[in-house]
This record gives sequence, structure tokens and C-alpha cells, in this order.
Amino acid sequence: MTTDTPARLLTLLSLLQTPREWPGGELADRLGVSRRTIRRDIDRLRELGYPVQATLGAEGGYRLVAGKAMPPLVLDDEEAVAIAVGLRAGAGHALEGVDEASVRALAKLEQVLPGRLRHRVSTLQAATTPLTSGDGATIAPETLTVMASTVAGRERLRFAYRAADGTGSRRVVEPYRLVSTGRRWYLVAYDLDRADWRTFRVDRVSEPFATGARFTPRELPTGSAAEYLRRSMNRTQESYEMVVTFAAPAATVAARVPAWLGTPEPLDEATCRLRATVGDAKDWMAVRLAMLGHDFTVHEPPELVDAVRELGARMTRAASDDGGHRPDPSVPSTPS
Repeated sequence: MTTDTPARLLTLLSLLQTPREWPGGELADRLGVSRRTIRRDIDRLRELGYPVQATLGAEGGYRLVAGKAMPPLVLDDEEAVAIAVGLRAGAGHALEGVDEASVRALAKLEQVLPGRLRHRVSTLQAATTPLTSGDGATIAPETLTVMASTVAGRERLRFAYRAADGTGSRRVVEPYRLVSTGRRWYLVAYDLDRADWRTFRVDRVSEPFATGARFTPRELPTGSAAEYLRRSMNRTQESYEMVVTFAAPAATVAARVPAWLGTPEPLDEATCRLRATVGDAKDWMAVRLAMLGHDFTVHEPPELVDAVRELGARMTRAASDDGGHRPDPSVPSTPS
């Protein structure tokens, strides 16, 4: 019998978070208490914000349903390891759709993971081969989680930084936001030594350390971290004006376009146009546009039009029956 009420509530919550309905009698037997106690515990969970639904009948049953807000979750060991491995994989390689919220979730989870589970997560990650971007830039998940925790906690961050030319430096910053471009992670922060805002490529950061010193966030020169990053990238590398029309509503395309690229403008109910100043290589931008999942037409620049045309031709050849080339007659065919 479970006499410790908090422990019993956690056990009850863990059971209810499995996708099934639990008869009141079965819950009572599992926890070694009366059905009346189960009803009282259910009421306590509801008071804590857990949407527990009860069904009528001789047996009566309970299940956790979707509510208006996300309540805390209780995870078993296997679930916690699976989530941590997935978040680490996405965060470490700036996958499309993995934003700062994902990294904050990873930071919270790893903060409470027992040592034995943290070791399992690291072992599983080391045994996998990730799909990386063309330049092979990867990031230690610990680097991102330290940064995310300092952003959320408004805590000054110290780290070593390697510039594009290989020059090393030590930085102390007030971190503002982490931004993913889908290819790389960047930190937007106020650099205390230089008394100015800066962006840092996270794959060039090492030895991140949360100093414990709190700060009041400064006002960013632009409206958002994504916009500040876009302008910063345009200043530091060769950029070009891109104009693309999509055969989809503006709201639909906006849900897939990274914030740093800007917002598409509606032309009518079924089409929209995106104008942006970008610095990504044109062949990479062609791939990004194709991955948005909507038909599109590139108007400017001509070099991007050529890159899209070449990508399309390459994909067409890859999908042809003979792989885009005739077989070498000198190579014997493999019998089926």
C-alpha cells in the first residue's frame, strides 16, 4: 500500500499518461488504496491542472485528455532517454524546424537526468552517424544547452571563440537569443568587451561557461533576433536580392519559411511573393526553396535561376529509369 501521498500521486499520474482508460478498481489495486482514495487523488490532479476525464458506469474509468495548457509530464527511463537522444540529434546539427524552444527543452531535461541515464544518452548518440550539412559543421549539444539556459535565466556567458580566419578570443556576453538558419546555429548577444551587439556561429564556440551573473536584457537594435541575424549576415558576406513567387497562400508559405528570410507577401488568395536579401550560396538556397514543399518560380537573381534549373535537371536524371546514364556494357548484369 502506498501511504506517501506525493509518491502515490506521481505513480497515479505516470499510469494515466499512458494512452488508455484505467478502471477505478484497477487503479486502486495497483496503488493499494481504496476507490475513494483514487477519486480524491484524481481531484487533486485536476486542481494541479491535469485534465483527467472520468467515464460513468459500474466500474468507472479515468484517462488523461488534452487540455488548454501543457501540464508537467512524468517520463520513465526509456522515454526520457529517447526524447533526449532525439533533441540532441536535432539540436547538434541545426535541422530545419528545430528552434530555440527545442534546445530549452533539452536543457531542462538534461538538468534533471540521473547520471546513469545521461551516460546512456551520450553512448547512444556516439553510436549514431548524423546527416550533417555540406560543410560538416556540428555542435556539441552541451554547448547549446548551456547557451539556452543562460538565455532563459538572463545570465552572462563566457566562452572561447574562433573567428573565420582562425583567430581565437575570449568573450563575455549577455546572451539574447539562439537562432537556427536550418544550416547553422547562431547566438545573438551583447558583447561586453566590445560594448556592442554581435552574432556568433555556435560551431565556432568552445568552453561555454555560465557565470552566474544576472543581467537586465538590453533592447535589440532591430525588432527580432532573426532580423538582426539576417542583417548581420548581409553585412559580413556577399549578399544578393532574391525574388521568388510561390503557388501557395502567404500564410501557408510563411509557416515553412525561416523567420530570418522574411515574410512572404500575398499576391492573391493562392499565390505569394518573397523578397529577401540573403548571403547563402545559391546552390544551397536552391535546395532550401525546393524543401519548402510548394511550387515556386525564381525571378531574381539570374544565378539563382540557373542553380534551380540545374538542381531540377539533376533530380530528373536521378529519378529516370536508367539513373540518367546508360549502363556500361563491359560490366556484367547481376542476375535476379
